[in-house]
Amino acid sequence: MTEEKKSTSKEKPSSEGRGTLFDKFLNGIETLGNKLPDPAMLFFILLVIVWVLSAVLSPIDFGEVHPRTGEELLVQNQLTGENLADFLANMVNTFVLFAPLGIVLVAMLGVGVAEHSGWIDAGLKKLLNFTPKMLLTPMLILIAIVSHTAADAGYVLVIPLGGVIFYAAGRHPLAGIAAAFAGVSGGFSANFIPSAIDPLLMSFTLEAAQILNPDMALNPINNWYFTSASCLLIVTVGWYITDKIVEPRLEGIEIDGDEDEMPQMESVTDRESRAFWWGFIAMIMGILGLVLWAYPADSALRGPDMVNPEIQSLVSFEAPLMQAIVPLIFVLLLIPGVVYGFVSGKYSSSKDMIDNMTKSMESMGYYIVMAFFCALFIDAFSKSNIGLLVALKGANFLQALALPGQVTIVGIILLSAFVNLLVGSASAKWALIAPIFVPMLMQLGISPDLTQAAYRVGDSVSNIITPLLPYFPLVVVFCQRYVKNTGIGTLISMMLPYALIFLVTWTIFLLVYWAIGIPLSFEAYYTYPAGG
Repeated sequence: MTEEKKSTSKEKPSSEGRGTLFDKFLNGIETLGNKLPDPAMLFFILLVIVWVLSAVLSPIDFGEVHPRTGEELLVQNQLTGENLADFLANMVNTFVLFAPLGIVLVAMLGVGVAEHSGWIDAGLKKLLNFTPKMLLTPMLILIAIVSHTAADAGYVLVIPLGGVIFYAAGRHPLAGIAAAFAGVSGGFSANFIPSAIDPLLMSFTLEAAQILNPDMALNPINNWYFTSASCLLIVTVGWYITDKIVEPRLEGIEIDGDEDEMPQMESVTDRESRAFWWGFIAMIMGILGLVLWAYPADSALRGPDMVNPEIQSLVSFEAPLMQAIVPLIFVLLLIPGVVYGFVSGKYSSSKDMIDNMTKSMESMGYYIVMAFFCALFIDAFSKSNIGLLVALKGANFLQALALPGQVTIVGIILLSAFVNLLVGSASAKWALIAPIFVPMLMQLGISPDLTQAAYRVGDSVSNIITPLLPYFPLVVVFCQRYVKNTGIGTLISMMLPYALIFLVTWTIFLLVYWAIGIPLSFEAYYTYPAGG
């Protein structure tokens, strides 16, 4: 970090106590949130709270039946001798098998080589040479949205790059992280490229619809037109929030991270430029080889399609290509990083590459500690059934109100957004509440396609403000790279404007989209029966 940047950030006045009422509200959220214990300790405290609550609530009969299994849904006491023994016996597996942990560490090995060798830095400087500064925000959000196609790749690749891009452009890096996080997670259901999540959610929708109509059939990408159109909304609204609300609030926050970890704005030398293009060509050759491998109908990278198992698909969850996304990120970033390192003269032996990987893992130490406690908490919360019980109670309450169709759609969005604070997995939540919502709205004349679209809106907008999101601690670590005292409160206060404004604008967008009658997708309908 240059001395000029250091002094500039120190001269900026604190935003505390000034600005609009909304600014003061966000400042209060940040202050309150940052008074919470260290994130790792907070997850431990939440674990203890879940244990106690599960013991208190377990004797109570809430009168709920699991809609998928038909069994009585009870809170499971996690303080019984049997469950505590199971907790201790499986503690290592709970941590090691915590899904984000392996994804983050493997991907960061490749990112570390590409970053610390200088290839990413050189590429960003070239990008900034021809990208207008005012268009950096929408470009970043659009890239974040497209990253949904590659499963959770956006969390470990696009979000940290958001900070790097903004810092290199002379803007506050936390604003870049916030914009990327908003696109990757807050706009999770906005994407013009179909991904594996589309047929997965549809499969639960179809199963729920067949409760009422056993002959029901649905298009696997039954929300594609709507999710594609939603990209324009998320990019536009996210652009406004970042530049007009979030970044101005960050003016008083000093950038005090490790200077060696941040990109500098020195010009790219001829040798570095040549090394960058050789690395880029090597990566393109790797991608081309992957395309040629995946293209044949009988490619080993294909798997059975979820809707028609006789078809071999590249985007089904069973496809090896989808399961290999993170290793592919590792390889496709490792290749250009190594090529750049040797061509630019940064590398003199393979040890330099290993040193870059080691440096990348050193920066992940704090995340690993947080992930340990986070994994234990999420596992206990899931086993206790507390989150599922809240979801069912909310769904049944909404059903009992018997509201008009449009109001019920808004209710589904709000309930989904709330339940998302407690149950992270999009498919797990939909598997639970789809059997309630889908048949209920079919009887009101609303199609399963529209009900699913409403769920996807609610499921996306609150991702960015829930510490229960498995990648939330990772985003905190990315922020601490630039502002050392970043806490949960800082991140929530940054992301709250996105969550609230996305919730309102996306809900209105769906209602207007519905009122105009723009198709949700091909062979997807608003009414049930179709055309009714």
